[in-house]
Amino acid sequence: MSEPLRPGSEDIWRLVEDNAGAWDIAGEIPRTVLSQLGAAGVLCAEVHKQYGGLGLGSQESGRLTAHAGSLCSSVRSVMTSQGMAAWTVQRLGTADQRAVFLPQLTSGRLAAVAFSEPDAGSDLGAMTTELRFAGDAVIVDGSKTWITAAAYADLIVVIGKAGGEAAAVIVPTNAEGVSIEKVPHPMGCRAAGHARVRLDGVRLPASNVLGGTGLSLPFLVTTALAYGRMSVAWGCVGILRGCLGAVTEHARTRRQFGKPIAEHQLVSRRIAELYAAERVATAVCRQAGDCWESGSPDLVIATVLAKHVSATQAVRASASAMQIMASAGASDGHVVARAYRDAKLMEIIEGSSEICQLELARHALATGHGTARQEEAQ
Repeated sequence: MSEPLRPGSEDIWRLVEDNAGAWDIAGEIPRTVLSQLGAAGVLCAEVHKQYGGLGLGSQESGRLTAHAGSLCSSVRSVMTSQGMAAWTVQRLGTADQRAVFLPQLTSGRLAAVAFSEPDAGSDLGAMTTELRFAGDAVIVDGSKTWITAAAYADLIVVIGKAGGEAAAVIVPTNAEGVSIEKVPHPMGCRAAGHARVRLDGVRLPASNVLGGTGLSLPFLVTTALAYGRMSVAWGCVGILRGCLGAVTEHARTRRQFGKPIAEHQLVSRRIAELYAAERVATAVCRQAGDCWESGSPDLVIATVLAKHVSATQAVRASASAMQIMASAGASDGHVVARAYRDAKLMEIIEGSSEICQLELARHALATGHGTARQEEAQ
């Protein structure tokens, strides 16, 4: 398929494919590459065209995300963060805020979203980051951890509490009182710019608070995390496709006991399982994408399902791919070695597998057999 890219950005993707392994080893993507991707509109592809974005729907954006994920999960992780930031501004911001911030995110500036704290990972209700208003200013204090792309970011959408309610504020990383410390040697997505963010009395214009205050935490979290989960799900499809491409090429050319290893039944079984995993993950992502584009009330649960299924399939299948590749795929930076490490993080970020399972179980208990019966009747 031809990816929905702006003219000239094909060369950027070629650059990503050629250098993904080296960036993984170095733990860093050149800032110029990320800025080029941002200016090409692909880091937040669903931003409306009036703000300089590509204006893609969920399905097209998903295909683009899977393409990036098949080449480099670190680049895809930056896409997820930038996309979450832009989505949060687009959904929660006023018309003036959208006009100010969204064009920055489609012209080369980079962004991240800061939820997690040292003592508030899955339990976001335990966040202690605080926003205090002083006239026409807001003062932000708090500490965030493992914030993807924060090491590259010009802007961070910080989620905190203001007077007992939730709030989101856009914090320029060059503001006084902001300190960013890169996470050393992360296991996966090594070049995604994971960092700890410290906010010490950061004073900003009150107009940087998106949509004002009084937002409910569940609404704010669902708004941003739903986009992130969808992006991660498609990114896992990309991981599966990258593994499938590497494994099939290897199995056709690697010979053992006088024939290509693809002709050995146990190897063929693993390849079949990898192919099935990619097809299943793609199917649940497409179903969730349909819910996004139709505005279905099942959007949230379909997104949770897509993220959970795609992540678990990526973890199992990348381990199987590593078994087939053996020493040929065990070198640092190799596409399968990267997939093996990167996939595990996908079971943790944007809602762990356990959190997803709880949400899916609650949905099943609430709906019982009613949903299935309704679908059978249609």
